[in-house]
Amino acid sequence: MNTSRHKGLALMILAVSQLMLALDYTIVFVALPSLGADLGFSANHLQWVVSAYSLVYGGFLLLGGRLSDMVGRRRMFMIAIALFGVGSLIGGLASSQVLLIVARGLQGLGGALLSPSTLSLIMSNFDEGAERNRAMSIWAAMGGVGLSLGLLLGGILTSYLGWEFTFFVNVPVSLIALILAPSVLVESKAGPGHKHFDALGTISVTGGMILLVYYLIQSPIEGWLSMGTLPFGLISAALFIGFAVIERYAKEPLVPFRLFRNRNLSGAALTAALFSASFGTLYYFLTLYTQNVLHYSAIQSGLSFLPLTISALLGSRLINRMLAAAGTAGTIAIGMALGGIGFILLTQLSDKGTVWGMIPGTVIIGLGQALVFTTMFIAGGTGIEPRDQGVSSAIVSTGQQVGSSVGLAIIMAIISASLGSDLKLETLKPVDLNHAVHMAFTVAFVITLLGIFIAFMTLKQKKRTSKVNKQGISSR
Repeated sequence: MNTSRHKGLALMILAVSQLMLALDYTIVFVALPSLGADLGFSANHLQWVVSAYSLVYGGFLLLGGRLSDMVGRRRMFMIAIALFGVGSLIGGLASSQVLLIVARGLQGLGGALLSPSTLSLIMSNFDEGAERNRAMSIWAAMGGVGLSLGLLLGGILTSYLGWEFTFFVNVPVSLIALILAPSVLVESKAGPGHKHFDALGTISVTGGMILLVYYLIQSPIEGWLSMGTLPFGLISAALFIGFAVIERYAKEPLVPFRLFRNRNLSGAALTAALFSASFGTLYYFLTLYTQNVLHYSAIQSGLSFLPLTISALLGSRLINRMLAAAGTAGTIAIGMALGGIGFILLTQLSDKGTVWGMIPGTVIIGLGQALVFTTMFIAGGTGIEPRDQGVSSAIVSTGQQVGSSVGLAIIMAIISASLGSDLKLETLKPVDLNHAVHMAFTVAFVITLLGIFIAFMTLKQKKRTSKVNKQGISSR
């Protein structure tokens, strides 16, 4: 049984692991120019330092979720954190392009196994209700902190110690988590009757996800109907169709379709996709704005995200109150609305502006981010049987991953069509890049409106309190 003391340590490990994953997402962006110059990456090949992680992470999420249910969430957590730590160590020691890309792939595999096991450990180590919601809010807050802290920490480490330390920073965190996990995390897994492994389903969906993410990464560069990308999209679609057929007849399917009858899970996955397509693109475009329009240094750019980080931390403290007052649907809708307001404010940014012009929009977005990010995972785990907690967490994370890729691809396509140019955003003049950033935030605003609609259509809403009339008959 997990004691209160052990629950505190368990939450610390799980939250810090989430911090590490989020940190790694943005810290590499800052290090790219330095590592590219040291290892001789061309402009086209440098993107694979980011894409190698995304490909493997997106491809193996569902497998990671099912494995955590079958072999044990704590055991899978330890395997995942070890893989991530080893990948980080190899990345820091890498002396060639190939070795660094392999290291990023290994980090992606560790992340794909770590994300669903971490989420399902929160579900199994903390009781449903206020206790679990509090744990989820702290876990989610660490995600928001990591995204913005990664930009600042990446700038400091790259400037004063070298890009290698953007990888080395993960190694001690992984070691500490490995040491503490056996004694403070309670093991949980599916019952003894669920040991069959769906090999065909795993191969088809993993292959389909990898090819889909590749198609979404390369198409904005090479063209959506280019022969260099279109075959990957078509093969991906064929694999997904095959996966659907396989799962229908599999004895123990990798992703039981019965889970999607749970409207909370389906709504959470859709919400996660829309969240990443809007909120998730903020860091990329604001980094472009601060560094390429305002010409801030990496450290100055990172510091400009601190108001967003602080507001996200404050927002995470409101989760339990918001859920009690508005339910999951209302909380997510309010969070999306706050995000939409923030994006509209950011469309007023000027190419002659300063960081002060960002603060109102980013503070409001930070509050909305905390509400949506935390609540979508709470919703995704509501009403799910213990044996399926891992795969349900992976479904929400997969929605988040696909939404990020699709959202960025759509925004880039709109910007390219508007500017009538296939140039990289980094090469645009400040005034043109500022215009592109405005378009990106306008699209993000529209996506948040869709998120509000999806929340009310799919997620559980707070029940209205019945009023009792004088005759004792309740009425709505």
